[in-house]
Amino acid sequence: MGENATALQTSLDRLLDSPGVTGVALIDAVTGLVYGAAGDIGEAGGGAESSELAALIAQRLGEAGAEGDLESVVLTSRRRHQMLFSVVRPAGDPLLLAAGLDRDRANVALALRSLGDRVTEVLA
Repeated sequence: MGENATALQTSLDRLLDSPGVTGVALIDAVTGLVYGAAGDIGEAGGGAESSELAALIAQRLGEAGAEGDLESVVLTSRRRHQMLFSVVRPAGDPLLLAAGLDRDRANVALALRSLGDRVTEVLA
């Protein structure tokens, strides 16, 4: 398990190279357990809060008639952006990749694309 943990940490550390990203965390979408983090985890968002938010948004979208699974969520404030991405894996509970971004240094569209493209690398 040590080798897998090291690979996960390396993958998370690499995500910090994206412009404006200040923190990332890999979270169990059901329990809120944080499997790994890099950078400022406070900027990425807490595990329980992120999983509850994603579940609430997915539920409300379903009630509104949206079909399919939740892919990503972008939250903005005056100081930062927070992005949540669903991480598909072959077995087990779904995962979330939470990323915090400095609003002054990040371009939301580029970050969404860059992190979205790299989300599968986290489990590789």
